[in-house]
Amino acid sequence: MITKDVVEVVTVKELKTKLESGEKLKAYLGFEPSGLFHIGWIIWAKKLQDFLNAGIETILLEATWHAWINDKLGGNLDNIRKCAKYVEHSLKALGVSVSKLRIIDAEDLVKNKEYWELVLRIAKNATLARVKRALTIMGRRESEAELDFSKLIYPPMQVADMFYLDVDIALGGMDQRKAHMLARDVAEKLKLKKPIAIHTPLLTGLQGAQRMEVLSREELMLSTKMSKSKPESTILIHDSPEDVRKKIRKAFCPPKIVEYNPVIEIARYILFKQPNFSLIIKRPEKYGGTLEVQSFNELEKLYREGKIHPLDLKNAVADALIEYLEPVRSYFMRNIGAKRLLEDMLKMTITR
Repeated sequence: MITKDVVEVVTVKELKTKLESGEKLKAYLGFEPSGLFHIGWIIWAKKLQDFLNAGIETILLEATWHAWINDKLGGNLDNIRKCAKYVEHSLKALGVSVSKLRIIDAEDLVKNKEYWELVLRIAKNATLARVKRALTIMGRRESEAELDFSKLIYPPMQVADMFYLDVDIALGGMDQRKAHMLARDVAEKLKLKKPIAIHTPLLTGLQGAQRMEVLSREELMLSTKMSKSKPESTILIHDSPEDVRKKIRKAFCPPKIVEYNPVIEIARYILFKQPNFSLIIKRPEKYGGTLEVQSFNELEKLYREGKIHPLDLKNAVADALIEYLEPVRSYFMRNIGAKRLLEDMLKMTITR
């Protein structure tokens, strides 16, 4: 349950040893309250629920100060705080047992001098080059620290979060790997608990990967991931059915290609994670008629072989995603507090 549907566990052996010890494990995931909740975040949201179901004490860190350092929502802390509450509602709407999570605001951490002592101890045991390389965890390039020194404080802070919260497991997308690896390296130097790192996949944005030949694997992953700062490449969890259809209709979806194909990935990482799900692909009789696909492996095989047309796939995925998101839309319509927060969020400028 802990390791299903993840890209990487560093390391599985350490995780097994912890589980066999019988001690109750503690995990955390930190997120920047930085904008509207898109479907890519569903992947880690559902992983939080897996952790809860596995009996792990799970902390959700609302990284408000981190988002402030990272200039999210214009660097307005009041808006960032509002966004954190909106995300809590989003998780509830997606069926996550939010009441069972231990929710901590980064502002509670930064009030404590022991936290800042950890930040400094980490900084004293990391090179400038290593910290600069880790700036990708916040969606930044190394060169951006030349204009704003505060960006360099972010990686040591994120590492300090793990030690201060005394976690056994650090959960995050593959874009958080460098912070987790830095934490593991520093833990050995400072004789602190080394966090096990568990990484979930990143959902490719709707524009897909169009310049694969000029980018490294990491650059490709980071440049193509779905991002709320790129509204043209993002589906929000409370988008209207019309918007979902329109966005998927325009999505990058080359025939017979499944790698970095966002429509295929929505099926893989979201739709087929539902129990007993099958994808209904409606086609004219002359092209084979309606097709019911029972598993992602079957879908992948058929699409690679050219037996499913991209437009038919888009229509099927759009219909299934609209149905999947219906409870979310309903939640934001009937919950007055959530509705008001969403209205406030829609008025904000989402900054990169």
